[in-house]
Amino acid sequence: MTITPLDWAIVAAYFLFCTAIGLFFTKRGGKSLDEYFLSGRQVPWWLAGTAMVATTFAADTPLVVAALVATKGVAGNWLWWNFVMSGMLTVFFFARLWRRAEVMTDAELAEVRYGGRPAAFLRGFRALYLAIPINLIILGWVTRAMIKILTISLGLQDVTIAGMTVSGEVVAVGICFAITALYAVAAGMWAVLWTDLVQFVIKMSAVIVLAVYAVRAVGGIDVMKIKLVEHFGSEAAALSVLPVSATATGLHAYAWMPLLTLGVYLSVQWWAAWYPGAEPGGGGYIAQRIFSARSERDGVLATLFFQIAHYALRPWPWIVTGLATVILYPNLQDREAGYVQAFVDLLPTPWRGFMLAGFAAAYMSTVATHLNWGASYLVNDFYKRFVKRDASQAHYVAVSRAATILLFLGSIAVTSQLSSVEKAWELLLALGAGTGLVLILRWYWWRINAWSEISATVASFVISLLGFAFIKPRFAANDPNATATVMLVTVACSTVVWLTVTFLTRPEPDAVLDAFYRRVRPGGPGWAAVSARLGFGREPIPGGALAWTNWVAGVVAVYATLFGIGKVIFGFTGAGLGMLAVAAAAFYWISRSFKDPA
Repeated sequence: MTITPLDWAIVAAYFLFCTAIGLFFTKRGGKSLDEYFLSGRQVPWWLAGTAMVATTFAADTPLVVAALVATKGVAGNWLWWNFVMSGMLTVFFFARLWRRAEVMTDAELAEVRYGGRPAAFLRGFRALYLAIPINLIILGWVTRAMIKILTISLGLQDVTIAGMTVSGEVVAVGICFAITALYAVAAGMWAVLWTDLVQFVIKMSAVIVLAVYAVRAVGGIDVMKIKLVEHFGSEAAALSVLPVSATATGLHAYAWMPLLTLGVYLSVQWWAAWYPGAEPGGGGYIAQRIFSARSERDGVLATLFFQIAHYALRPWPWIVTGLATVILYPNLQDREAGYVQAFVDLLPTPWRGFMLAGFAAAYMSTVATHLNWGASYLVNDFYKRFVKRDASQAHYVAVSRAATILLFLGSIAVTSQLSSVEKAWELLLALGAGTGLVLILRWYWWRINAWSEISATVASFVISLLGFAFIKPRFAANDPNATATVMLVTVACSTVVWLTVTFLTRPEPDAVLDAFYRRVRPGGPGWAAVSARLGFGREPIPGGALAWTNWVAGVVAVYATLFGIGKVIFGFTGAGLGMLAVAAAAFYWISRSFKDPA
């Protein structure tokens, strides 16, 4: 591939713009920890929501989706599509509660919801656990994906640094990382949010353009459908949104996704597994954006926009390109690389430079968020809580910048240990497979205590590792039932552990429970005794029955939009428009909840 001066100029302009944003917000971000990590809690919903979407659109994401559809058809995306259901729980049940909690991180909630030494331990433990191993794994796999992208697309020459030979691709990724670290370190969340907005526009435009060129390269949508049959055996196997087919002998799953695996995705994984961006009960960098919103309403709307854009609007350019790579590169072994190869082969100048900037944007938006998010744990929930409690805001901002740099260096070490992005996804899902239920119930059941969360986290981690060591090897290589079985065992055993621990340990003191209830007002039958003791009566869950109907409507709306767009793209216009009509009706139902601006 030949990169022209115009292509390089586009990439350079993008880097300069990101740097300028960082410099512009440096003074504002340095005022306090609230400004550095939460933008002073003054972010409008559209900016917070777009930042959520941009963060989850990493350099690795198009590659993994392309690999999923190339090997498993469109329905392969149920690996992550199932999280629509937990995402909508966050919108209608947890976003308001998170905003009311007035915390800086989700780890800080531990000492709001619980009391005593167990709560302090949980806060510190979760801070270090999420900031270091989990955060560094994520930074590592997106960096690994970016190196793969540049290796295939640019073929840069090795360079010698301090007597060591370093590949050109690693140097290029290092430049991206360094620029990201520069504005993340200097300006904090304000720079992250505004660069996220610009980066989202760039990378969505780039992937749409690539999808158009990919369809043209295979001869159009109709020709694509015909040729996909040669690879998948049938049009339905390639394009069906469900990995099952109905025959005279009953319902049958395609070989790559047995009914057990699909059942785990649809009935267990979405509520049981902790995963960044889709945590049951909210949390992570999604919660961080909710904390930064200027009101409860803005927090809810931001999260709703994220669910729609993340699951329904964004995937189709990746899916279309991934299907095209099946036809363009039928013998390609590394299906993640197919997406990059399409960009290399198909795009002309200036779109080539625009796509390079798009990949850089995808990479940098995720890295910036994870550096800032991870540093917030290290400083707010560990350093400030356990090391130095009464320092000035300027001191904590300086420490935050140092923590961001340390995470930057740590991620470099982790990157070399990761090979497959998809496998890293599966590992992270398994590690958090038994924590989801306790993270949900802590909001709605007074009996949950700090030991419940501690035991769930430890049990999930240990049991999942044992499952990968002893259960998964019993299955054939790449058998999806292996990971599904590990998840089922982890969820079952972890749930037994944390429920047992809950009833064997003392409940939280009344004073702790009362303070939490006054602050958050979660309502519901699980808090009836506390609510009555405080004189509030039997308060319903905020939103009441409407919260449940909105959740159902939200799930229907997103899936109907997702599948409707797909039907229209592939020429099934009538069915597609019907699904979009269902989506419109569901969105109308939800909109009634937002008529009141208060």
